[in-house]
Amino acid sequence: MSLETVLLRILTVCTGNVCRSPLAAQVLQARLAGLSITVRSAGTHARRGMRMPSEAVRLAVERGADPLRAASHEAQLLTANIVEQSDLILAMTRDQRRQVVELAPVALRKTFTVREVARLSEGMDGAEAARIIRSATHPESAASRFEALRAALISRRGLSLDSSAGADDDVVDPYGRSAATYQRSAEQLDPGLLSVERLARFAVG
Repeated sequence: MSLETVLLRILTVCTGNVCRSPLAAQVLQARLAGLSITVRSAGTHARRGMRMPSEAVRLAVERGADPLRAASHEAQLLTANIVEQSDLILAMTRDQRRQVVELAPVALRKTFTVREVARLSEGMDGAEAARIIRSATHPESAASRFEALRAALISRRGLSLDSSAGADDDVVDPYGRSAATYQRSAEQLDPGLLSVERLARFAVG
């Protein structure tokens, strides 16, 4: 895919870039194949070159990721440049979301936790998405349509009167833990990945 054909750039972020964020990126890239969307991942404290644990590879492949891509993944350290080049940033925890914004303040309005996206987009069906897209500055542009959808999520952050909103927005870190913890972590990711896929398809598909 050439740079000229890329319409949206999604970035997933965790700590080491070996479990949660590469799994999320690879699953999203597979599901959004053919839509001129790139998905990459990075870690706030990644050690370059580290590979995904076999359990993370298995879970990614089970969810449709390319086995070769999963097996050959090498951890990448998050930089301000990577953040600034992304249209949507999906952190695995609220603390990582904070670290992304501290690294590049421009990311404030495009960074969410992956579970937060699931929570904020709940109830946003095709009709609601179409209404939001019609309000985009340039409805003919996929980037502008996605920006409008992203802004709608931001606006929903302030609508909840529930003081506990966001308390469950973190995805558990399975690194070095049991297979059951890897499974729980992947299952916590699933609804958010589905929500991101839907939003991307509304904008680009």
